[in-house]
Amino acid sequence: MYTAHPDRYADMPYRRTGRSGLNLPALSLGLWHNFGPDRPVQTQRAILRRAFDLGVTHFDLANNYGPPAGAAESALGEALKADFGAYRDELIISTKAGYLMWPGPYGEWGSRKYLLSSLDQSLGRMGLEYVDIFYSHRHDPETPLEETMGALHTAVQQGKALYVGVSNYSAEQTREAARILGELGTPLLIHQPRYSMLDRRPEDEGLLDALDELEVGSIVYSPLEQGLLTARYLDGIPEGSRAAGDSPFLKAESVTEELIGKLRALDEIAKGRGQTLAQLALAWVLRGGRVTSALVGASSAQQIEDSVATVRNLDFDADELARIDAIVTA
Repeated sequence: MYTAHPDRYADMPYRRTGRSGLNLPALSLGLWHNFGPDRPVQTQRAILRRAFDLGVTHFDLANNYGPPAGAAESALGEALKADFGAYRDELIISTKAGYLMWPGPYGEWGSRKYLLSSLDQSLGRMGLEYVDIFYSHRHDPETPLEETMGALHTAVQQGKALYVGVSNYSAEQTREAARILGELGTPLLIHQPRYSMLDRRPEDEGLLDALDELEVGSIVYSPLEQGLLTARYLDGIPEGSRAAGDSPFLKAESVTEELIGKLRALDEIAKGRGQTLAQLALAWVLRGGRVTSALVGASSAQQIEDSVATVRNLDFDADELARIDAIVTA
């Protein structure tokens, strides 16, 4: 029987999410990949246990995570039943709905019908009465935002979610979502955008500024750019990597000699800080406290340990930041 480490809160920093009362760990565990039937159950459970032992109290999912879709929620449900029953009140569990889950006109996007049906399915897979955060996973251009936000509000009113968030919304869409939710009485807690040293759209397009103005939290995904910002690609594309396969998220043609040169230069900065390239990338998105939490994936307990070690050095001096900017924007 699993017993959580008694010192699990000793080292992980926790950050206030916007103007809410909710604190999130600086690093959260995303269950996007590595939590499907093609992965050993014991490995999955070892990752979850080690993460919690290190103070990672937030497990982030979506209805379509796996693969196949739904598998990650089912895997977490089994782990919750086996290992975490006594710790549910110490956990933040989030899920999302927005992408395709079932055939027909009601199986994706942002209608009230889809969002609330999907949430019920997610709760069933995880064996939970509620999730802590329920997200609209993407903006639906065909559905009035009032309907989508109204569905999130209903989830809270029904006791099936404690907080609500949005993901992949523009700055303007986020402002409007926050306005609608505010009028309904369910504040927008958090936004989940893609953000990394190599993908700065939340900065460039004004999203981070909007979140600051709205006092809404942020939790960023792909801070390691699908593994590019790790040691894996410093010598080119390795066998068995995402870029070497048929992944739609990272193509081999994207890994150019110019990019590899930038990765090597960033790795030198990381070494000067006593960090790996991955730790540098995680520390960079967390710099200054503007981002509430960074999502990391893991295929082993060792990987989650390596990621959590990032919190030992989250500070940058002006010269380091300038060198990183010069490398990335060259």
